[in-house]
Amino acid sequence: MNDPTEQLPVEIDVQTVKQLLDERADFFFIDCREKSEFDVARIDGATLIPMGQIQERLAELEPHRNRQIVVHCHHGGRSLRVTNYLREQGFSKTQNMTGGIDVWSQQIDPTVPRYR
Repeated sequence: MNDPTEQLPVEIDVQTVKQLLDERADFFFIDCREKSEFDVARIDGATLIPMGQIQERLAELEPHRNRQIVVHCHHGGRSLRVTNYLREQGFSKTQNMTGGIDVWSQQIDPTVPRYR
């Protein structure tokens, strides 16, 4: 997965992300929601970097430039924007987790609280 020329689809589903986590795959998992949302519901293994902080924290992501990066939010809208932004910055293996933590709670882990 560390081939810098490898193209990955923009979207990744929750089942595939769960498989990556279960396999302890080499990827960086970003939660781009706000801290207040993270405090209500979170997925173990995800690092909180709110969407509004992505640009100023880009240097933190530099070590992950050639790794697979998966971004999630509540429903998938913000994380798609972050995914597209990171791809524009050269993080070509960044993917959006379709449906966000809400679909994760419905399909993968019902112990993760759902919220509005």
